[in-house]
Amino acid sequence: MAEELGALQLFLILCAGILPPLLWLWFWLKEDSKRPEPRSLLILSFFAGAFIVLLVIPFQAIASKLLTPGLILLLIWALIEEVAKYGIAFFVDFRKRTYDEPIDTMIYLITVALGFAAFENVLFLLKGMSYGGMDISLITASMRFLGATLLHVLSSATLGGIIATAYCKTRREKIVHVIWGLLTASILHTMFNFFIINKSVLSGTGDIISIFATLWVGIIFLLLFFEKIKNVTCKLT
Repeated sequence: MAEELGALQLFLILCAGILPPLLWLWFWLKEDSKRPEPRSLLILSFFAGAFIVLLVIPFQAIASKLLTPGLILLLIWALIEEVAKYGIAFFVDFRKRTYDEPIDTMIYLITVALGFAAFENVLFLLKGMSYGGMDISLITASMRFLGATLLHVLSSATLGGIIATAYCKTRREKIVHVIWGLLTASILHTMFNFFIINKSVLSGTGDIISIFATLWVGIIFLLLFFEKIKNVTCKLT
């Protein structure tokens, strides 16, 4: 009976951790319905994004040992995650022939980011299960659905959008945009993490709601940015 209950709990945790990112992925892929990317490549990108979590954790642990808790450490953690997600997208997606228009940059990075978020969700839910049981895990799942999962989308899509604006430019300009995008994405990531874990925020639900609301405003701007990138074309000379 205990084994059956354990299996059921594990199944629920996997569903709660993975299904929300898949729902968001479905939403964002609809934005690229005219020239959709190969489904097999999107699946590979999603799972590669999940796998990279296993490589990110050790590097973040090293950073934790070298730096004292604070804003700088949060920035390094965020930078590690953003570089890792970009690295996966670069090696898995950006060198393929299917990477043939600027908007693909955002699509592939969002897919990788949601895979990353899915596995990260599962880890957080398992941790919540060990501390407070299924109730805590379900609360964690809902909070991450509204916050952390979308944060990964916002940061990685922002990076993708910045890179996409240089799609038709020189190699040197593309590198500059990658660096600029990684810094911008990492700062956005850091700001959210800083405010959400700040004691003054955790002491008041209203503050948390305002932070989530700001994140959702960012998503609205991201949708507008998405439409702008769709219209980016390379002029033939």
